[in-house]
Amino acid sequence: GPRSSTFHLTTTATMDPSTDINNNPPQDLPVDLSQNFHAAAMDQVLPEALQEVAPGAMPEILPGMLSTGEMFMPQLAQTQHFDPSQHLFQANGVIPPMPHNAISADEIALYDRQIRLWGMKAQEKIRGANILLITMKALANEVAKNLVLAGIGSLTICDGDVVTEADLGSQFFLAADHSLVGQNRAQAAAPAVQKMNPRVVVHADAERVQTKGSSYFSAFDIVIATDLDSFTLNIVNTATRLHNKAFYAAGCHGLYGFIFADLIEHDYVIQRELSNVATKLGPETRTRSVVDVQTKKEGGKTIESVTKRELYSTWYLASDVVASLPREYTQTPRRKRAVTPALSCLRALWEFQTLSGGRLPGHTKEDLGLFTKLATAQHAQLGLLSETLRSETLRSFLQSLGGEMAPVAAILGGQLAQDVINVLGQTQQPIQNTVVFDGNTMEANIYPLHPSGALGRGLLSESMPAAMPNGGVALGDPGMMMPMSMDGMDFVGAAPVVTQ
Repeated sequence: GPRSSTFHLTTTATMDPSTDINNNPPQDLPVDLSQNFHAAAMDQVLPEALQEVAPGAMPEILPGMLSTGEMFMPQLAQTQHFDPSQHLFQANGVIPPMPHNAISADEIALYDRQIRLWGMKAQEKIRGANILLITMKALANEVAKNLVLAGIGSLTICDGDVVTEADLGSQFFLAADHSLVGQNRAQAAAPAVQKMNPRVVVHADAERVQTKGSSYFSAFDIVIATDLDSFTLNIVNTATRLHNKAFYAAGCHGLYGFIFADLIEHDYVIQRELSNVATKLGPETRTRSVVDVQTKKEGGKTIESVTKRELYSTWYLASDVVASLPREYTQTPRRKRAVTPALSCLRALWEFQTLSGGRLPGHTKEDLGLFTKLATAQHAQLGLLSETLRSETLRSFLQSLGGEMAPVAAILGGQLAQDVINVLGQTQQPIQNTVVFDGNTMEANIYPLHPSGALGRGLLSESMPAAMPNGGVALGDPGMMMPMSMDGMDFVGAAPVVTQ
């Protein structure tokens, strides 16, 4: 059934004082998220736009979109195999070797508490993990902190942007050092990340992820992309699928945030005392099945080791209208009301970014009207009650766009890092597959969002016909659309050429 994590916090909201939601210098932008420099326009446009959209209506297909039946995922460019140990910047100027030997007594003492929690085998897997973290903002700070303290093997931070004054207030790794303003964000944060755990190898990649070819991602065990637009997330996820790598996407917008996981097919082992009812092989849910059961005697008890497998879908499909909520979330009006409207707003935001070249909605009448139509359509497609998507909800969400709040980043960053640790250790059930945090209720609920049909490796297979690059899914659904442009790549027919 539905799973949730509930948090009770009292927070002080702060907005980025140097930019507006489209990264343009504002005129005296207010700090309080409860206010808005275009509040009057919102109050007028949002209710009117909601009234204009009939329940269940879908927005028209807009220009710049291509049906999935016409090669919607061009083959990603190939680059030379990426080796972090030979990369541009090392946090401490020295390149320590990746740990290939057995865990030492010093490390056992250092990680004693967590070893007691998840075991020596899991810690050894964590110790050998090579992780890529994309975009170093408030959320990524929290993720990096938790992963480095857990003792991963290597962390590569990829961020092509420079430090701004706003970053000094939202990123604790920058320590309000004004001399860092104008420096590359990954390189500026890497030394402080390294200091948290000198045993972890920390690399900084000062290039934009949009310039990377697909083979760049093959060097990593897990790729975590934060605070990117929907189209870029799709490209990165496509590359991780091609190389069979686990992928996470996450983002924070003021009071709201999300985590998405595409682990393709992930096995984990649950150990428990054998009960009177034997565990059977086979499916438990649409996404989860039992693939192996072993028993052993331990301390006079019979211990059952149950291997379960979770199947996932891609970001492109999970964030699209083809992905629906499971029936248990919508089978009664009470359960429908329990689904946060922030889910519909986030899906509308991702669609808006796909239609608008990656930018956030502005406070113009056109943007507010389009966003409202998209949110209403997403809400109806999910089978939710129209009464739960109100103009106040849309206003709160739009006001939060571009904001970074430390409590929200800490909650989502901690939850994401913990799931990464669980995936590496393979001893607990991972996120399936979308977490939505709503700061109005202080809840982080999990929503399995999948399209109909095959999941797991069946979604993207390199054995697909040449007419469908990257194993693109030809579902014949004209509602599944994809923009055909990306910075750093020129698309020629089915194959892009990197312009570096």
